[in-house]
Amino acid sequence: MTAFCRLFGLFAAMCSLAVAAEDFLVEKIDPAAAGMSPERLARIAPRMKEFVDAGKAAGIVTLVARHGHVAHVAAAGYQDLASKTAMKTDSIFRIMSVTKPITGAGVMVLVDEGRLSLLDPVEKFIPEFKGIRVNPCGTRNGFDCQLVPAQRPFTVLDLMTHTSGLGEAGGGRGEAAPSSRAELIATSAQRMNLIFQPGTAWNYTNFGIGVLGRIIEAVSGQSFDDFMAERIFLPLGMKDTSFQVQAAKSARVATVYTTQNGKLTPLDRSLILSGGISSPDSGLLSTAGDLARFVQMMLNKGTLNGRTVLSAAAVETMTTSHTGTLPAGYTPGTGQGFGFEVVREPLGMFRYASIGTFEKAGFYRTYIWGDPAKDLLGVILMQRNNGGYQADLADEVNVFMAMAAAAIAR
Repeated sequence: MTAFCRLFGLFAAMCSLAVAAEDFLVEKIDPAAAGMSPERLARIAPRMKEFVDAGKAAGIVTLVARHGHVAHVAAAGYQDLASKTAMKTDSIFRIMSVTKPITGAGVMVLVDEGRLSLLDPVEKFIPEFKGIRVNPCGTRNGFDCQLVPAQRPFTVLDLMTHTSGLGEAGGGRGEAAPSSRAELIATSAQRMNLIFQPGTAWNYTNFGIGVLGRIIEAVSGQSFDDFMAERIFLPLGMKDTSFQVQAAKSARVATVYTTQNGKLTPLDRSLILSGGISSPDSGLLSTAGDLARFVQMMLNKGTLNGRTVLSAAAVETMTTSHTGTLPAGYTPGTGQGFGFEVVREPLGMFRYASIGTFEKAGFYRTYIWGDPAKDLLGVILMQRNNGGYQADLADEVNVFMAMAAAAIAR
């Protein structure tokens, strides 16, 4: 090797280290470093304002990042219509089911540490599930729906992919509210049946993700909230992400709306800021910047700004479809990862998302995605509880995702 080659190789390595060491900063918008067109990105905010002006949302926040650099962040409309409080890029949203992959990441921290296996039966941690039976009629009951034994215990993996057979749990009439997550899950487990044999079908279950929260507590010896704060939020710098809003931040929380007679009507704000047992499936409040940090960590194979949260193996497992040909997920062409839907065939590329893209929607019209092939991520946040995020959420999300990908310049 010539001296020049050795010098060039050293220089290239130093440049590589400098790039790798550069922090992911939501506050620094740099389309050039992201390899994206400023002109095309500038079209996003006016297009989102059109949805606001049409009454589809009070306000919308959008964020796009590529190659570890934020290329676009914008807010349109209002955080609260009555007070005319403008939506801001750091407004706080109830993210609903976007909570699920973040809880999934908490589970994978314990898998990485060897304290938990994905193939562990759930009854190992929650004995009340031992002997659970299956209703072969699914959610129906009748004289011909004789309960049968489960062919095997359902596992942590089954919970992560919504293939456990669990449905949703409900409290008994007149019962006092449970005082702890342990009591909530144990009491529900004792009265439940599975709606299919574990691993044989797919059924989206919020309760199943709630069970994962209890498993995190049982294995870690910490409360679910404390574990998530210590192992996920703190190392990723997700300073505005929590299950309970601090009083000093409450003015930044966007109002949730419903549509009545074609008009956006606010929900009771106390429902959004209420306390109680935190929900591992839908309880988080967060910002576009914090969610971008989480997705960037996933694109970085488990690290962000020099902090390792997950192993590369954990990230790969979370963002792989594990449901084969089972009908799974709500978006065409996708399968189920751990908390994420994963694009697995060309039908799922209608949003310009590559095969392998991982994505998640929340019921209040919140959405995140990461596209490893394009090294691209996006966040779009709204607060509206009807209209169906699987139906006309397509208007905002499909448009935003396509516009983000179309802005790639090189």
